[in-house]
Amino acid sequence: MTTAEREQRARDALAEITAAGTFGELLSETAEDDGVFTMLFAATMGGYPGWHWTVSLAELPGEEPTVLETELMPGDGALLAPDWVPWSERLDEYRAAQAEAGEPDESELLADDDEPDLDEHDLDDDHGDDPDDGIDFESDPLVEPVEALDLLALGEDEQDEAEGESDEDGPEPPAAAVVKKRRQKKQ
Repeated sequence: MTTAEREQRARDALAEITAAGTFGELLSETAEDDGVFTMLFAATMGGYPGWHWTVSLAELPGEEPTVLETELMPGDGALLAPDWVPWSERLDEYRAAQAEAGEPDESELLADDDEPDLDEHDLDDDHGDDPDDGIDFESDPLVEPVEALDLLALGEDEQDEAEGESDEDGPEPPAAAVVKKRRQKKQ
């Protein structure tokens, strides 16, 4: 097989894994003793300066040439991600940088303050009278505590349906039916 035929076969292999516009000219071709040819093509994708496409072809006597491998590889000057550093080491580096800057360690701040800072809306007394939830169970004489839990389990649309009449379009949700029966018993 000639160099031009190998190049065409390598380009066809690249076209199977990437768009034709992402690889350019043939940069080099090396032949190994065992019948393997490695061809390097320029990578023309934005964001990949210094990278190249590598295609390895095998030519064995009496056999049809075969594509062994195609891959995108970094070359000299390629932009690479930094080496992975375990979280515990990154945290140690962060704490050391904070100490150098004279800022207190966050873990020490939490240890000094037993209670986190909460505003009035963060406190939940589980009575259903939170000002920000729009539900006041204590002022509705028809709602018992058990019913209040049933209503909380429902979504807004289902809750509206439980308070009013159900739609005739389909079956009622089970929780809505329970609330409706309890209200009918009370009345």
